[in-house]
This record gives sequence, structure tokens and C-alpha cells, in this order.
Amino acid sequence: MFADDSLPEPGRPAIDGFRRKGQNRGMFMRLMFTRPGPVLCTAARALALSAIVAGCGGNATGSPSAPSNPNSSATVEIAAPATGLPTDLPSATPAATASPTPTASPTPGSGLPDFRHIYVIIMENKDYRSIVGSKAAPYLNSMIARYGMATQMYAEAHPSEPNYIALTSGGLQGTHSDGSYRLNVPNLFDQIEASGRSWHVYAQGYPGSCFGGSLGSKVVDGPGAAGQYARKHNPAISYASISGNPARCANITKLAGFDPAAADFEMIIPNQINDMHSSSTRAGDDFLRAFVPKITASPAFADSLLFITWDERGGGDPVGGGHIATVIASPGMTPGSRFTGTATHYSMLRTIELAWEMPLLGEAAKASTITLHY
Repeated sequence: MFADDSLPEPGRPAIDGFRRKGQNRGMFMRLMFTRPGPVLCTAARALALSAIVAGCGGNATGSPSAPSNPNSSATVEIAAPATGLPTDLPSATPAATASPTPTASPTPGSGLPDFRHIYVIIMENKDYRSIVGSKAAPYLNSMIARYGMATQMYAEAHPSEPNYIALTSGGLQGTHSDGSYRLNVPNLFDQIEASGRSWHVYAQGYPGSCFGGSLGSKVVDGPGAAGQYARKHNPAISYASISGNPARCANITKLAGFDPAAADFEMIIPNQINDMHSSSTRAGDDFLRAFVPKITASPAFADSLLFITWDERGGGDPVGGGHIATVIASPGMTPGSRFTGTATHYSMLRTIELAWEMPLLGEAAKASTITLHY
């Protein structure tokens, strides 16, 4: 039933027969200099403008150079190669000022439902074959059979944290390690609020009060085993617009108070035992068996969408973060649905943004849309 060779081969059409594609518009910034009236053109003036002046009295254009410091406020993003597979080699995007600006594209029509709620559960450090078809993950495989999955999902990088940042901002933003960041960049949480919707992060074991430490104490918090909260697995706290604002930090709470109807967007971050980071596939599967019905058995799940994904496959990839499983659930889905196109965390971000008619951040503008019969 769960044999991997029973899944559709890569490259076959998704269940709905096609993938809707949005507009991919590059954003180019130019510095324009004009001068009125006929004026004698000089070599010195042409050099100052760094451009070719087309005739006296004409206009000259020049492109600003990209910042070279990867820790600057300029957005540092991942670029997907021609194969569609992710890479963790960043390139700086030119910026006219030191302040970050959204790298968003106009939202094209998508045909996606306007989901009532969207839930995202992020697990840790297991590759695709450790989950799909594994006897150690009976509950997850029952979810795949009842709802569906993405068969060609790839993480962006190693180690963990850059993948969380990619999922919620559309770029790696210069994060290439697990650390304590204060990122002044546009992000999904800001977008959700700007759209008039609400968000909440349920982080298991979170100490509260804008806690900025790397690890919390080992505690029992809701379903599953006792374990530690890890800041690196909570992307919301890495954005300065949230960590520096106690009122917005209040949207991050412990898991024990979980309410599937509390916010339009809810992200669930299990502790390091229940997310499989420091434990087995079976331990994480047992946690999900206890927790996920709090979503799927709730009236709030009607017309809603649930993603269960992994940050990375656990290492060993020279490029990107490896092949990972992603379970997709919505009440109206055809059982056993498959999205077979190449996808990344940027695809998840894009799908959320398109469903709620929000601008596309960074690499989400280039990613595939996860289209199924929701």
C-alpha cells in the first residue's frame, strides 16, 4: 500500500491535469538622470553618469551595484537552477537604499480556494523515504492515503533555520546557519496582518515574553513527550518586526492552549522530541496522531488547508536541503491526491499567498503552485 514505487513517476501531470502558472516579473531598479535643453556633452559628464548619452540633451541610465556584505539589510535570496531543484548559493539583490524593500510580484489569478484557515506543522530532519511508505510512520501514511501529498518536494538548505526563513520570507536572507537573527525583511506574518487576517504560532515549550534564548527548558506542553523549545525552529521570532514588539510576540504561545479557530493562519512548532529532530520517526508519528485530530476533527477545518512538512532531510546534500515529504490535507480532497511537480518551501509560501491574494515574496514569484482538487 505504501510502497514508494506505487507513487506517480516524477514529471507526470498533477491530479488536476495542469499547474497554474503566475506571472514572473523581474524587478529592475534604475537611476535616471535627466537634464533639459540642449547642453554640450562632455566626456567628464558621461563618465559621471556611467552611461552612454544618446545625443545632447538626452537621458542616461545606470544600474546601482549590489551590496557585498551578506549581513546587510539587503535581501539575500536563493536562485533555483534550470532543473527546478533548489540551491543554497545566495546572490544579493540590488537595493537603492539601505532599508529592505519587498521583492513582491503582483498576484495573478490562481483558482485556489480562499481557505478559511491555513495550518502549517513543521517537522525535522527526515528524508522522504523515512516517512512515505515507512512502517515507522503509520499515521502519516494514513493521512497521505486519506488526503494527499507532494511527491517532489525539496528543502532549500542545510542546516534547519534557513529553511524556516525561506518558507516565511521567500529567501534565505543571509541565514546559512542556526543562529539568533533579527531580520528586517518583509515576511508572511506581516503580509497576513496587512491582508486583514490574523496569525498565531504555537511553539511547544515556548517560555513566552519574546524569549530570545536558543533553547527552553525540557517541559511537557500539550500532546507528546517532554522536550525543549528551539528558537531556530520558530521563524516568527527571527523577524525584528515581531521580536521587537511585545504585542506581536503575544501571537506566539505554548502548544497546550492550541485553538484551531484562534487565527486564520496557524503555525505549529513541536519540541525537539516530537518534531523528530532528536528522536525517531515513530516518536514524531505518535505526536502527530495525538495532535492532528485537534485540527481535522474541528469545525474550523471546513474549507481549510493543512500542510505537514519537514525542514530538511537531515544532511548529506551538496546542493539544497534534500528530498522531503509534505502531507497536504483539506476536507474536499480526493483521497490519495498527488502533486507531482517539483516544489520547495517557496511553493508552499506561494500557494498560501495566492490563495489569500497577497503579493509574492522573493522566490515565491518563481516557484510552482501546489495545485490539487482542494
